[in-house]
Amino acid sequence: MSDIIQYQNYYASVHFSAADEVFYGKILGINDLVSFEGASVKELKAAFEEAVEDYIEFCAEIGKTPEKTYKGTFNVRVSSALHKEAAIFAAVNNITLNDFVKKALSFTLSHKNQIDLSDISSR
Repeated sequence: MSDIIQYQNYYASVHFSAADEVFYGKILGINDLVSFEGASVKELKAAFEEAVEDYIEFCAEIGKTPEKTYKGTFNVRVSSALHKEAAIFAAVNNITLNDFVKKALSFTLSHKNQIDLSDISSR
């Protein structure tokens, strides 16, 4: 189960606070922190949609792009055994480790509807 909701091309993570008896969330994939809340799922979704609309409007007013810019580089931490196995696999197949990781990411994302990531152990 995913605690992610979508409106237009924006996504948000959502949670429930038992202490406050409220659903809350934050918009993902933007450079700013935009949060929202609601006492019910219906209110939460409405608050999310309003937060997205307000954020888009705010960005337009100040001449800012709403979406976060991704550089295309990031660090990945894995076990030394997995690192070794991946490096050897890449070398045997005459590709760089970087190309192997790109292919693995691309393959996983192109098959995301058929893959249950809860079955993948953290190696």
